[in-house]
Amino acid sequence: MKRNVLIIGAGGVAQVVAHKAAQNNDVLGDIHIASRTAAKCEQIIASVREKGSLKVDGVLKAHALDARDSANVVALIRETGAQIVINVAQAFVNMPILDACIEAGVAYMDTAIHEDPAKICETPPWYGNYEWKRREAAAKAGVTAILGVGFDPGVVNAYAKLAIDDYVAEPESIDIIDINAGSHGRWFSTNFDPEINFREFTGTVYSWQNQKWQENKMFEVGQTWDMPVVGEQKAYLTGHDEVHSLSANYPKADVRFWMGFGDHYINVFTVLKNLGLLSEKPVKTAEGLEVVPLKVVKAVLPDPASLAPDYTGKTCIATLVKGKDKDGKPAEVMIYNVADHKEAYLEVGSQGISYTAGVPPVAAAMLVADGTWDVGAMKNVEELDPKPFLNLLNKIGLPTSIRDAKGERPLTF
Repeated sequence: MKRNVLIIGAGGVAQVVAHKAAQNNDVLGDIHIASRTAAKCEQIIASVREKGSLKVDGVLKAHALDARDSANVVALIRETGAQIVINVAQAFVNMPILDACIEAGVAYMDTAIHEDPAKICETPPWYGNYEWKRREAAAKAGVTAILGVGFDPGVVNAYAKLAIDDYVAEPESIDIIDINAGSHGRWFSTNFDPEINFREFTGTVYSWQNQKWQENKMFEVGQTWDMPVVGEQKAYLTGHDEVHSLSANYPKADVRFWMGFGDHYINVFTVLKNLGLLSEKPVKTAEGLEVVPLKVVKAVLPDPASLAPDYTGKTCIATLVKGKDKDGKPAEVMIYNVADHKEAYLEVGSQGISYTAGVPPVAAAMLVADGTWDVGAMKNVEELDPKPFLNLLNKIGLPTSIRDAKGERPLTF
């Protein structure tokens, strides 16, 4: 059994991961939190202690770490005795952390594809540019590396796997639909790191259709979806991580990702983009100062973690799979989760977006700890058995529901 967890990152998602790991430290053991600024880790620890999240007495410790250097990460892994690393830092440091885990021989998991700060929207499949290049090394070292195990990517991949295993034997389309029907009360803000958020939307929108990559512009293709609980919502075809692994594992199906946006967000985004304020390329001011416009925008926007106390409403994130069942008859199933912002805040001090992203890697860590998902190789979530994962999520805060010909109902295993 693997025990002792090192959480790398100190943002809103890391706070959720820390709380959930603490709530399950009878399984996960010691908990260490590391970031460039140890004080941020200490704040998370204070929140965990304030809410009494530790299930049993145990280690809960903060560390300063420059995760850009694999040697630093290896040293901290060895110092802490961590056997599982949960990477919820910025995606810019995925590769050095992954390399460190392979060298140290410990399990690794993240919630997004690695990004090069100097590049936006690289050639698909995005995993092929970075993480998948370490498959052989991970297997040779016997290291379990679970990629993209947040909600989307992550849980939605498990939903796709479950839908195809049990309901739609011949998938023709896989649509991921992410709707945030909540309100944070600010004039404008992003729900997670603005730099990462905007980078997702300034490049080419890639989807997998007719067994090839299709390119569109952001907000070019929209559709209204009838969603459980939150009702009809407008969402737009968006480039996203899970498209790049699902298309490799289910190449005969169209794979698309849709994200909900209000008109206000689109208007502000469009103005910022047209003014060049979302550029990652440095510019010089009249005073000779060199600045990166995107980083300036990030600096003036609210910290996403500050949104939590005032956030109300719900999220609904779903995987809709259409095709044929095992008898060759038309089949359609939507598997989904509905989360509540206020409930998330009361439990762990974070808003619902962070909550849905932070709970799944803890469930994955627990499955690695008990051996269920400790496969000694690199895997995307849809390449693993989804039922133990979704069953555990049902128990620790993210229940799964299903909509099919029989109606809507909770899904249990």
